[in-house]
Amino acid sequence: MTIVKVRPGEPIDKALRTLKKRLDKEGIMKAVKAHRFYSKPSIKKRAKSKAALKYKRTR
Repeated sequence: MTIVKVRPGEPIDKALRTLKKRLDKEGIMKAVKAHRFYSKPSIKKRAKSKAALKYKRTR
């Protein structure tokens, strides 16, 4: 669970920015987006192999 403590007098915008950075760093938003919709196992497999190929090309 991600917690961001807001200090007295600290703007909410800054706290939100900090929260978003932490969520991104921990990979929570990526996981939420991945589980937002059901994808068939065949599509997951295809996407995984496509990502591996893309990674291999950049190396």
